[in-house]
Amino acid sequence: MPSTNSKSYEACPSTKVAFLGLGVMGFPMAGHLALAGHAVTVYNRTATKSIAWCAEFPGAEGTNAPNTHAETPRLAVHNADLVFCCVGNDEDLRSVTMGPDGAFAGMKAGAIFIDHTTASASVARELNVHASHQGLHFVDAPVSGGQAGAQNGMLTVMCGGASAAFEAAKPVAMAFSRAFTLLGDSGAGQLAKMVNQICIAGLVQGLSEAIAFGQQAGLDMNQVLDVIGKGAAQSWQLDNRGKTMVADQFNFGFAVDWMRKDLGLVLDEAKRNGARLPVTALVDQFYADVQHMGGNRWDTSSLIKRLK
Repeated sequence: MPSTNSKSYEACPSTKVAFLGLGVMGFPMAGHLALAGHAVTVYNRTATKSIAWCAEFPGAEGTNAPNTHAETPRLAVHNADLVFCCVGNDEDLRSVTMGPDGAFAGMKAGAIFIDHTTASASVARELNVHASHQGLHFVDAPVSGGQAGAQNGMLTVMCGGASAAFEAAKPVAMAFSRAFTLLGDSGAGQLAKMVNQICIAGLVQGLSEAIAFGQQAGLDMNQVLDVIGKGAAQSWQLDNRGKTMVADQFNFGFAVDWMRKDLGLVLDEAKRNGARLPVTALVDQFYADVQHMGGNRWDTSSLIKRLK
């Protein structure tokens, strides 16, 4: 990233931060914090990832505080003003926050934990309560934009939590964001991400059916997509995934397994709040079909595979 990064960082005082979780999203997100001039300590369950990250992002030359890695979340967050996190699911999130080696046990009073995991709204509220009892702040802040958005520092971040904590975190988080928006109290960020995933599920299914229909009808679908992309059918999915779906290419980052995890969160929340999601539930089962075809790691546009 350092040699190709073209992100322009807004002026922001250097801040001591920690980043927990260096997966396909967390690794570049933490990198943008380092490139923006912040002092970063990282933690990853597999330590080799942390070591590799520090080799790629050693910190500004000539400073007395190079970027470092730690063996536990508790050690990683020592004296950090902001702690960012991006892990896999609710249980992963609890494992890095709670317990004697968890982040909450090591954070200084008044520090802010910003969670970018796509998790349940209930775990966000749960951890917000735990943080508050320990004199800490918690912001649930799931992201949209995928691996490319993380690498380019152009993620859309949906936040829930207290306004003061959000405002303190925002200038630093803009290092990897194009938008960082407060949408309500604790849990609101996760609920907004669920809205996002409901939209994507329906859009990708509609696009899949449209392309499969056009191919069956003998149309030049690349030409058709160029035409309808200038009208009311235009969408990010059509612009960025339409032609790769035509070409039978499905290796673009956000895997079917991850989408099924997200839609599971959506459907569980719908059971709690009474929302009716018949199309989302159906598309979730279509993604299960793709998994049974061996497409666990194909990207979400692979829905079209089950129509061929």
